[in-house]
Amino acid sequence: MNNQLTISSSPHVHGNWTIEKAMYGVVLAMIPAMLVSFYMFGLGALRVMLISVIACLAIEYIIQKYLIKGPVTITDGSAIVTGILLAFNVPTSIPTWMLIAGAIVAIGMGKMSFGGLGKNPFNPALVGRVFMLISFPAAMTTWPKPIMSRQYFSFSGLDEKVMDSITGPTPLGILQEQGPGAVTPDYVNHLLGSMSGSMGEISAIALILGGVYMLVRKIITWHIPVSYLLSSFLFAGILWLVDPTQYADPLFHMVTGGLMLGVFFMATDYVSSPMSKKGMLIFGFGTGVLTILIRVFTPYPEGVSFAILLMNAFTPLINSYTKPKRFGEKLPA
Repeated sequence: MNNQLTISSSPHVHGNWTIEKAMYGVVLAMIPAMLVSFYMFGLGALRVMLISVIACLAIEYIIQKYLIKGPVTITDGSAIVTGILLAFNVPTSIPTWMLIAGAIVAIGMGKMSFGGLGKNPFNPALVGRVFMLISFPAAMTTWPKPIMSRQYFSFSGLDEKVMDSITGPTPLGILQEQGPGAVTPDYVNHLLGSMSGSMGEISAIALILGGVYMLVRKIITWHIPVSYLLSSFLFAGILWLVDPTQYADPLFHMVTGGLMLGVFFMATDYVSSPMSKKGMLIFGFGTGVLTILIRVFTPYPEGVSFAILLMNAFTPLINSYTKPKRFGEKLPA
């Protein structure tokens, strides 16, 4: 009886890759897009970022300390990632109280109500973003123009307060309301970030740089980003070939809106995406098709958030379908 075995839960083999390393790696990858947003939108972007991150940290701390009364884990970086992503998904003109309400829903409902990190079926930042879009549609669809595109107004003698109130439609909004004929693609500006939109979605090149960093560091794998990009490009391309007067070209869909943000930073969420490589490919393919379907055939000009949340709901089914056979398990006849 002196040689009793101790049985513990997995994992039994440990490595040096931790939650903290993964989360703070994602934070580093988002810095290029963050800097572009600060440059393009100025203090408004900084205000939104600070409020969002601080609110997410505070809400998670309060829930863990006083409601769940368990260990406080706000230092693991996951709440910071949620705060940054929530800020990336809103306009810089969003009122402070609305942003705090979104953070409460993102952390409280999207994450902690399911038990915390690792148990949430949906991406928390997207839960908060969709809640805000449905609850505050006017504020969530009022897009301040980037400072660089407002230089004309400063030369016209308008003061800074007036300039801050200047808004404009997003490229996807113009496409939705007026059709492809009203859209003049400016791929350089779309890549660099000189267009109206959410503060974290405007610069495709900054988001791509962050995505490449995560791929190189092996924070994420290629399966979801590649399948997401490929399926959305092909589906948009098919529609464009069928009727270019009705549908925008696929490259336009790639560099506008939140597609690059969703591809690299939200669809790849560890918890709410499939575990197997085959499952990731299915998930990415479905998300890409749904994104274009929503953009083209629904009243919503942007489909990334809804597409990812819908596929999050299918993740358990995808995991079940793509679950590898256990060693020694008898295959069906």
